[in-house]
Amino acid sequence: MSLSLTSEKTVLGLISHPIKHSYSPFIHNRAAEILGIDMVYLPFDVPFTNLKDAMRGVVALNIKGFNVSLPHKENILTFLNEISEEASIISSVNTVVNDIGKLIGYNTDSFGVLDSLQDYKDLIKGNEVAIVGSGGSARAVIYTLIRHFKPEGIHIINRTEQFAETLKKYFKTSMNFEKIRAYELFPPDLVPVLTNCSVIINTTPLGMFPDTDDCFTDIAESFVPGQLYFDLVYNPLETKQMIIAKERGAITLGGLKMLVAQAAKSFELFTGKEMPSEQIFRELTESLKK
Repeated sequence: MSLSLTSEKTVLGLISHPIKHSYSPFIHNRAAEILGIDMVYLPFDVPFTNLKDAMRGVVALNIKGFNVSLPHKENILTFLNEISEEASIISSVNTVVNDIGKLIGYNTDSFGVLDSLQDYKDLIKGNEVAIVGSGGSARAVIYTLIRHFKPEGIHIINRTEQFAETLKKYFKTSMNFEKIRAYELFPPDLVPVLTNCSVIINTTPLGMFPDTDDCFTDIAESFVPGQLYFDLVYNPLETKQMIIAKERGAITLGGLKMLVAQAAKSFELFTGKEMPSEQIFRELTESLKK
């Protein structure tokens, strides 16, 4: 990354609070370096009480765009001039473009999910899918499944069943998708539900470094041969849950491809350029193996 800072350099960033370790600065700065784009991508620690002022600052300082992480993905909707169709339905924004003072919000997580699951569309269409979790990532996954993959039914599993129930009702109303059921995360009772699903997707941080021994079920019989287990966790590259599923003959997919794909869509929105995703994926893979 070039260290030269001039008034012509495009400034992008990430807003979150507190700012934790994120791969976003590496991904975007490395992509800009490869493509020879004069830009810098910086992390900004923005408490919720400062969010409105931060948006004024973005416009005043001509920051061209930024990604949004917790806890702002939903709260930021109030301060935007326009939001995309997918962000409106998901009710969550992770990318904002500053178009000459007009702040436009997008949800590129949905593009990451779409890219990750394209090779498995025949496994999803007309079949049952289980979603573990009920947060913003779960909403992005459910939206993408309904919009692009046409599953027969969706089963939402969460530690607090009421949150899963709320999500079920939301998508019945917002996308007119009736075949959704909600469950409490109680692994022994879920074995028949999970084994009846062609695809299981974990949208929670369970198993993320450093808590790599965590998983939502240690009952191996919850998985069956030929089933797809997709874990949105990308660090480690292979989670404990992925190992359990693989040992039962399931196909496993980690979250790194989705991480890069959603970042690539954000990068395109920011710069109008295509991110060198394959090279970024390779470099991140090597980094995470260390």
